[in-house]
Amino acid sequence: MDKYVLAVSGGVDSVVLLDMFVSKRLPNTYYLPSTNYQLIVAHFDHGIRKESHKDAEFVRNLAKKYNLPFETKREELGPKASEEKARDQRYAFLRSIAEKYNAKLVTAHHADDVIESIAINLSRGTGWRGLAVLDSDIIRPLTVLNKSEIVDYAKKHKLEWCEDSTNSTDAYLRNRIRRKIAELDQDTKRQLLALWVTQKSIKAEIEKESDKLIGEGPSYSRYFFSHLDDRIGSELIWHITRWRLTRPQRVKALHAIKTFLPGKIFHSGWQAEIHFTSRNFTVKLIK
Repeated sequence: MDKYVLAVSGGVDSVVLLDMFVSKRLPNTYYLPSTNYQLIVAHFDHGIRKESHKDAEFVRNLAKKYNLPFETKREELGPKASEEKARDQRYAFLRSIAEKYNAKLVTAHHADDVIESIAINLSRGTGWRGLAVLDSDIIRPLTVLNKSEIVDYAKKHKLEWCEDSTNSTDAYLRNRIRRKIAELDQDTKRQLLALWVTQKSIKAEIEKESDKLIGEGPSYSRYFFSHLDDRIGSELIWHITRWRLTRPQRVKALHAIKTFLPGKIFHSGWQAEIHFTSRNFTVKLIK
């Protein structure tokens, strides 16, 4: 039987996601090879808001209502925690629960979330990968729905949810961009979503070709990489290091591959180390 860990914050998006799974009213069954599955509700309490324990209790009761297993964890990140820190800790917890149950992870990201993520990446000067957001092993069935459709579903089925007070603060970049996204017309949003689908397809092709070029490892030819320009070499190093390094780090790594003496080690930061022989190099990923 397939198992799914549903990330439920208590907000309207995840409450709708949970109800759709339980009632088997998902908008797109492409994600589910079978309608016979087991659900686990998972809730991460960041400890950013004083009242966040109430959300955890709400989700606990929701899981009890649906007669589903419930997993939760609280951390005291505090009100000054960054978006990145909060996200990283949340996903570390969610993935640990998915591993515990040998299940697939499901989140409630919707179409507006996709557009927001693209806008955030572009504002930060990201490369082309910034357009292929939310592309991983995580299942996201609601990306075919926009926010208003999700709220309409919740109202139609008389669902209750929690409102996160941090959604109204300008302290977070996502909230500031969300207000601008709300001003976009539906045609523009559809074009952005079509671009997202295209970019994900391109990303898959690039990764497929990268596998062909560099092989399975764990050793890679320094001679081959020494003939690559920064753009192509950086892309292949990104692939080898499992997407851990920034562009400047990848350029420095490529330079090291071309110039470091045998026995030397290139330290890219906390993410990875590159070890050299005269002909090859190997990458050690640091957890």
